[in-house]
Amino acid sequence: MKDKIFGVLQRVGRSFMLPIAILPVAGLLLGLGSSFTNTTTIETYGLQWLLGDKTILHALLVIMNAVGSAIFDNLPLIFAVGVAIGMAKKEKEVSALSAVIAYFVMNVSINAMLKISGKILADGSIAKDVLDGTITSVCGIQSLQMGVFGGIIVGLGVAALHNRFYKIELPNALSFFGGTRFVPIISTVVYLFVGILMYFIWPTVQNGIYALGGVVTGTGYFGTLLFGIIKRALIPFGLHHVFYMPFWQTAVGGTMEVAGHMVEGGQNIFFAQLADSANIAHFSADATRYFSGEFIFMIFGLPGAALAMYKCAKPEKKKQAGSLLLSATLACMFTGITEPLEFSFLFVAPALFAVQVVLAGSAYMIAHILNIAVGLTFSGGLLDFFLFGILQGNEKTSWMLVIPVGIVYFLLYYFIFSFLIKKFDFKTPGREDDDTETKLYTKADVNARKAAKDTKASDDKATVDELSQTISRGLGGKVNISDVDCCATRLRITVIDPDKVNDALLKSTGASGVVHKGQGVQIIYGPRVTVIKSDLEDYLASVTDEHFEDDAAENNTAGADEAKNENAASDKAQGSNVEKEPTSTVIISSPMTGIAADLSTAPDEAFASKMMGDGAVVTPEEGVVVAPEDGTILFVFDTKHALGFTTDSGIGMIIHVGIDTVKLEGKGFDVQVEAGQHVNKGDVLMKLDLDYLKANAPSVTTPVICTELKDNQKIRLITDGVIKAGEPLYAVDTYEK
Repeated sequence: MKDKIFGVLQRVGRSFMLPIAILPVAGLLLGLGSSFTNTTTIETYGLQWLLGDKTILHALLVIMNAVGSAIFDNLPLIFAVGVAIGMAKKEKEVSALSAVIAYFVMNVSINAMLKISGKILADGSIAKDVLDGTITSVCGIQSLQMGVFGGIIVGLGVAALHNRFYKIELPNALSFFGGTRFVPIISTVVYLFVGILMYFIWPTVQNGIYALGGVVTGTGYFGTLLFGIIKRALIPFGLHHVFYMPFWQTAVGGTMEVAGHMVEGGQNIFFAQLADSANIAHFSADATRYFSGEFIFMIFGLPGAALAMYKCAKPEKKKQAGSLLLSATLACMFTGITEPLEFSFLFVAPALFAVQVVLAGSAYMIAHILNIAVGLTFSGGLLDFFLFGILQGNEKTSWMLVIPVGIVYFLLYYFIFSFLIKKFDFKTPGREDDDTETKLYTKADVNARKAAKDTKASDDKATVDELSQTISRGLGGKVNISDVDCCATRLRITVIDPDKVNDALLKSTGASGVVHKGQGVQIIYGPRVTVIKSDLEDYLASVTDEHFEDDAAENNTAGADEAKNENAASDKAQGSNVEKEPTSTVIISSPMTGIAADLSTAPDEAFASKMMGDGAVVTPEEGVVVAPEDGTILFVFDTKHALGFTTDSGIGMIIHVGIDTVKLEGKGFDVQVEAGQHVNKGDVLMKLDLDYLKANAPSVTTPVICTELKDNQKIRLITDGVIKAGEPLYAVDTYEK
């Protein structure tokens, strides 16, 4: 159990690397932009001519500040997506999209609960009894301030749902929504309720943290230590803003008369004293105790931790780890942005973060004891240290004491981190286990590792995917497969050598047909094809390059003969029904105005040979597709060229506009309906740009097929020739069994 938990934490830590990589750049932009557009800073040093409003440099710094702020303001969403991608086993892009959807759903649910409870008023303002800082704007949605922790909740939860359901198979009527398409659906439902739940849970957490503020202000140096520890410990949860802002901006952080005015809040007191610095002998350390200590561990301490992680990295990974750690260290030192460094070890080695919390907390206390009074605008980096420490003079700030204390902290961080990393083999950047990381992407390796530990437990998981193995074998092996894709019903494969494809073997996997187009092979499976595609991709990722030339010896000719024999047998079997009267008949009308014809005339082998079902074709003369009968839309394919439909009488259908129109990626189609919508006969389903389709598709001839015919059902063409939308196209006759 311990190893399993540790392994999960490692995966979570690795999933943080993607969003963390952007933080150093964002931190530099935000730090520079914030420091040098600060009005007090500009006025204090008489830099209006260089950095004042309407100067070119000011405009550039404002843009830099906005760009950096955009990243940090949306950090929870970025982490939601990053964690979902990192924790997803396969089909990572689906997990990413689902995380975005779930994040919005969760916050919209919280917003709705806040409005229902009266915490957000009808005009959008926040009720007066709501604690300041607990409600914020999240991507334009007023929601609870959950910070990065809110994104992590979404990322981990969506990844778990994704890994559980991305291969799910649903009943035939709902099969289009199976596989990867089910993930955003289930994520939406789950996070609707997660949002409601967080409305009740999170305010309790926020209120508890705010209540600790009273303890801090009344306990002297110990209170400063407590403040520092709590603030740093809250960084991963995004709650540090709720905690420290009252100390910076309100009477919770103290009051002081400056230049004849009563000023509240530590930061406000410092800047008031800065404006009246000619009359101030030494800035108040009681006011700055809420931030002066940051310069000690941000400029000196955490860089020592970064050096320790670099030194402990494996030789072959030092360059990569060094690049990441250097950029994160620069952001930390210059701007005081610590998240890139802290998140690099937070989840893979929580013990190191505990050390960081204690050391950082003590730095606040030591700065208070030593009467260090260096102010800041944004965070404890070199920029603010230079502006509000060095330039103010040691007499007013005692900034020189930061250097010897900082050197001690650099050494403390370096040696403590080095010892713990080596002692407990923490997987900090550059120390990841190569085998473990590789096996996360290889199903066969994972099975092999589990088998070595517990043969019995691994028997089920190590079972070879026989369907995918047979498909791969029928395609000439992994070495012969160039690309794997699918549409609504077909597995679309690009092969290197078409002669190595064995149609008979592919049909033995349950395919209703195989179509060859040069190096393209289309295997007809029906709506469950998305799950088959995912399984095949997993299988191909887990096997070595193999090909099966012997199997291909009895290839397409035999397969074609077999198909002909099957069709002949089918026609003969259906022919035996001709002499009988059907027990019931369902009329299917044309969804288009155009020329109707038998399905065998379709300019596509898969449709013409009835591999996907029986029906008819209509070559449209008008660019409108209507409902052939009363019924329900089962699905609209992603590229809009096809839709599933079931009549109220229970006939399942597909209207596939044109041939190979999937390649147009939705261009030329304007769909008017959505999945699950009930429509009446004649309602417009989609509008077509016929000129565009005729110019860019092989054919606009449209198969209108029944996909779920029973053995005792037969299609009878009613109209062969000119037909108008809504006129009878063919009949579905049902005979006695």
